[in-house]
Amino acid sequence: MSAPKPAVSVLGLGLMGSALAAAFLKAGHPVTVWNRSAARTGPLVAQGALPAATPVDAVASSPLVVVCLLTNENVQELLATLGDDLAGRALVNVTNGTPAQARELAAWATEQGADYLDGGIMAVPQMIAGPHAYVLYSGPQRTFDAHRETLSALGGTNYVGTDPGLAALYDLALLTGMYGMVLGVMQAYALVRTEDIPATEFSELLVPWINAMLAGAPQWAKAIDSGRHLTDVSSLAVNHAAFPNFLAAFREQGVRTDLFEPFQAILDRAMAEGYEADGLSRIADLLRK
Repeated sequence: MSAPKPAVSVLGLGLMGSALAAAFLKAGHPVTVWNRSAARTGPLVAQGALPAATPVDAVASSPLVVVCLLTNENVQELLATLGDDLAGRALVNVTNGTPAQARELAAWATEQGADYLDGGIMAVPQMIAGPHAYVLYSGPQRTFDAHRETLSALGGTNYVGTDPGLAALYDLALLTGMYGMVLGVMQAYALVRTEDIPATEFSELLVPWINAMLAGAPQWAKAIDSGRHLTDVSSLAVNHAAFPNFLAAFREQGVRTDLFEPFQAILDRAMAEGYEADGLSRIADLLRK
């Protein structure tokens, strides 16, 4: 007979929190749930979860407490009501936030006698527990190792270091790449729609083009790490010469230029600072200045 699986408490039952709790239940863990609006607990109770009347009750029910709220300000407000009730618990905060917020929460949790892991969920709720979902974790290695098997119910477990702020840093960096792509795609759709070209039709060209260009990302990374940005593909001087055409076309077609004007300013700086022969990878350095 196999040993019973560790209990987990989930605080916060929005779309993501509910998906996390459901995944723990599906993996066979006893799960206690709490939400500010108690009505949110109903679907999970129907699946076998135990509802907690208060956050204190939820924390008392499990050695592992997973917090998933809208903001880290909400997390701070909630945890302030718990204090030393967290002593001896492993607290995993998967709420989106900044590295500084994660470090502040980790220091506070340590003062209360809790072990703190910060988490960054790289999935939408529907992906949780699926083959492509993973969660970034940072904080004490021993805490991660102790609970890794339980946390694997959510998807892949990617430990990125003892600094509690690293999971948030990785999370935001990955989302930065995603948002940059989405904004570029939306700008492209806005441009073609000025001539009534169906976005669905244009997507057949756009998607393979973006995928082909992303193939260069590993080479950009090598250039950034080495500090060697020379290119035989497309120099910053070439891009600087061509880029005004984008802004002009946007204006002529009645599309806003807000998203792309900052890039023109960066290219202008690159020229002024003598980087005209470098490739696009140089931009990562310019963004740090």
